[in-house]
Amino acid sequence: MSHLLGIDIGTQGVKAALYTVEGLCISEAFEPSRLLRPEPGAVEENPEFHLESACRVIQICLEKAGACDVAAVGITGQMAGVIGIDRTGHAVTPYDSWLDKRCAPQIVQMAEGAGEQVLRATGNAPSFNHGPKILWWRNERPAEYAQIAKFVQPAGYVALRLCGNPEPFIDTTYLHFSGFADNRSMKWESGLCQRFGINPTLLPSIVQPTDIIGAVSAGMAARCGLRSGTPVVAGCGDTAASFLSCGATQPGVCVDVAGTASVFAATTGAFAPDIHGGTLGCGRAATADLWHSYAYINGGGMNLEWFRREMGGPGQTFEELNSQAESTREDLPFFLPHLGGRVSPAVPELRGAWAGLGWDHTRADMYRAVLESVALEYAVYRKALSRLLPDLDLRELRITGGGEKSAVWNQIKADVLGIPIVQIQDGGGAPMGVAMLAGVGVGVLSGVSEAAERWVRLGRRFEPDTTRGAHYRARLERYEALLEALTGWARRDS
Repeated sequence: MSHLLGIDIGTQGVKAALYTVEGLCISEAFEPSRLLRPEPGAVEENPEFHLESACRVIQICLEKAGACDVAAVGITGQMAGVIGIDRTGHAVTPYDSWLDKRCAPQIVQMAEGAGEQVLRATGNAPSFNHGPKILWWRNERPAEYAQIAKFVQPAGYVALRLCGNPEPFIDTTYLHFSGFADNRSMKWESGLCQRFGINPTLLPSIVQPTDIIGAVSAGMAARCGLRSGTPVVAGCGDTAASFLSCGATQPGVCVDVAGTASVFAATTGAFAPDIHGGTLGCGRAATADLWHSYAYINGGGMNLEWFRREMGGPGQTFEELNSQAESTREDLPFFLPHLGGRVSPAVPELRGAWAGLGWDHTRADMYRAVLESVALEYAVYRKALSRLLPDLDLRELRITGGGEKSAVWNQIKADVLGIPIVQIQDGGGAPMGVAMLAGVGVGVLSGVSEAAERWVRLGRRFEPDTTRGAHYRARLERYEALLEALTGWARRDS
């Protein structure tokens, strides 16, 4: 029986998962990442460590599975950061992570120089993503920049190295983060490149998620245990892969990626840049002719770990915190979840904050406020989506990522948003989504939507408590007022 291998070069680490063509995961392996912080605001990773980790988790995954035939490999990974590579396909820069804040001045440069043009062309306003990061390398690291032949992302880098360095590529699901693409036409936008002095030759070839970009080389086969010549499919960005693994292949199906970033996305049939609001990005789905309108909290999931570590008691677990947060009170404090700066829309100066704290508030109240802050931010995103696509019927919000295990958090989201929250049964996240694309790419699966229907199994459903609607509408109004006030305060001090 043929098997399909999905690899995710994620923020928390590198994961491999091996699937049968029926969608059964038979083995998986994980290796934690090594985030480097060489200076304030900097977050980097070593691309060679990504490659080494990928080889190790592939080998472990195959050893666990025993003798089996791998029909194809798909690789997904972090989307908004960049790696500069030379003409031999080797990295000449570290991975400049999506968590890295050093390009904040270049965000302003792009926004002031051609912000609306970038948004109209790509679907996403300048933020902590490719365009400003490329400008940062040009402006701040000219020696390294002079050695760069192409800019790629972590999954693309690992794929290139596994295949012996074929043509550098980027698949269509990343284009909204590029700063320089005509996303509708799936081409590089020469006017934007010219405006910011970027040579288009630095930008990789644009491919489809199911395109075969090469085959595992003999040298890499010896390192990872795959058969030499195993096809490698382009795959897609990790959020797009996670959406696919939730079965978001029909308009109106929304997805909540409750991971390191908290991502809210709606599947639509239209390319709809948020020109006037600037809150939502719009990127291509892994499914042809569909789009995802989305917004996210930078490090939203990291806030929970921060709270547990800094404010929890000794040995405090998330299970204990979630249990304590189940009780409700009307006068919870407010928490602003933007500890790493606001992304949607881009307000790099903004940071986290508490408001309305009283002496009678407990640690459980504060933790529930942290959970609620993500739901309230999602409600802001939903309002922006309703203004942009008023006829879009939001059917349900399917949830993936580590945070989906929290029943209290799921119920808060359902109550705040007024739509059902649906867990994914035995969800495989991004590795599962990209394994589906690998199967479609080599023809063992008939199509992306068909693969999702065959593989994705829905789990527990959380219906909104309609009696809480008025309460949360009032909370949302106050949250938006707090956002506006602190945004102005942050910008005055910057």
